[in-house]
Amino acid sequence: MIVVAAMLKAQEGREKEMEDALTAYMPQVQAEEGTLLYVVHRARKNPERFFIYEQYRDRDALIHHGSTEAFKELFNNLAPLLAGDPSIDTYEVVVAKQ
Repeated sequence: MIVVAAMLKAQEGREKEMEDALTAYMPQVQAEEGTLLYVVHRARKNPERFFIYEQYRDRDALIHHGSTEAFKELFNNLAPLLAGDPSIDTYEVVVAKQ
């Protein structure tokens, strides 16, 4: 399993637009077989900050996710809303409670 953690910051006053763009993207993610979990969080104290936690079956599933037209469209929609570059890291699960 591969995990992705992404941190995004919306420009001031554009938080709702970012939330709407991320929410609209969810049906496409739900249709991806290899995407096991995709959770969008919004910081309670800093509502311009978004954290996305993703789990993929394997590397091929992650590559597929990043190559879809829906993913490219999402990032085109997010680009003008971002305050700086997103921080995106990949992880391998070491131990977990499920």
